[in-house]
Amino acid sequence: MADINSVAKAFTDFYYQTFDATRQQLTPLYREQSMLTFEGQQFVGASNIVEKLVSLPFQKVQHRVSTTDAQPGAPGSGAIIVAVTGALLIDEEQNPQMFSQTFHLIPENNSYWVYNDIFRLCYA
Repeated sequence: MADINSVAKAFTDFYYQTFDATRQQLTPLYREQSMLTFEGQQFVGASNIVEKLVSLPFQKVQHRVSTTDAQPGAPGSGAIIVAVTGALLIDEEQNPQMFSQTFHLIPENNSYWVYNDIFRLCYA
């Protein structure tokens, strides 16, 4: 079994670098049964999820990950739960917005795809 913390770090590095550069390129990470809950709104299917991400009302974004935690997703399945916290810098804003995001990763052909994706901004 791959070290889940190494997988979680590699996945989050790739996900946020891709999101920040070209959100459309996230499509291969999702499947038709994938689910996204974004600030309480639910989306199912790769095309609906990426359409939501592409439609977000900003041109530039930079994710700054603070923490990444990982646990096995289910006994014997190879699935991984990844919890991330961090800060978002959007467009020309100087004050970052804090966020929390959780991924449920499913193994497939020596890689992983996102089954569940839950995103929330964290307000104080």
